[in-house]
Amino acid sequence: MASIDLNSDLGEGAGTEGEIMPFITSANIACGAHAGDERSMRETLRLAIANHVAPGAHPGYRDPANFGRVALQIPAAELTADLIAQIETLRAIARSEGTDLVHVKAHGALYNTSQHDETVAAAIVRAVNRCAPECVLFVFPASAVERIARAEGLRVAREGFIDRAYEPDGTLRSRTQPDAVITDPERAAERALWFVQRGGVVARGGGFIELAVDTLCVHGDTPGALAILRAARAALVSAGIGIRRTG
Repeated sequence: MASIDLNSDLGEGAGTEGEIMPFITSANIACGAHAGDERSMRETLRLAIANHVAPGAHPGYRDPANFGRVALQIPAAELTADLIAQIETLRAIARSEGTDLVHVKAHGALYNTSQHDETVAAAIVRAVNRCAPECVLFVFPASAVERIARAEGLRVAREGFIDRAYEPDGTLRSRTQPDAVITDPERAAERALWFVQRGGVVARGGGFIELAVDTLCVHGDTPGALAILRAARAALVSAGIGIRRTG
């Protein structure tokens, strides 16, 4: 039976964690750089444990003023060290709560840059390999970070986004552009089915993009995120598709 993981970026101040957690299988928890603090990390971890959701680290550029959504020019060694510090901060809290991290997913501009920038991609892979090599790394399909992660022996989960628009070249539409974020639950649910059943998604302009994925994301700060997740999960289950965590 076909199956898919459902993930969400949480602990970022949106306040939707309690509502969203029952509908996902993986939670990407902000580690204090772009958002989050010890309290939010601990509270989100406890919700994940209570709902049997796989907890993961969601490190990003250390730039809370821009919510980590602006690419920064940082030396590779410095970036790797900061990502390790973020992951280890969350891991220490997780272990104090009796659990451990299952996956790592870069946030925002860091995630987007790692699609094509070999230096940034390598910095992410190096950080995970040094402090959490047993974790699954969430990656954009066919990206630089996926290639490097596989070459370095990391397990990866290819990710699709049902609340974001794709450009014809397969990249995510910039949030600065109109219609970048999809808030209609039915439209998002249809995209979830396309990803799993047809192996891709319809881009702006109507063309089909092949994107094989293992996990589907709905951002916790997307307007109507709960309704989107409800609709997507219901559509997947109705189609006989299992909802299972990646790790």
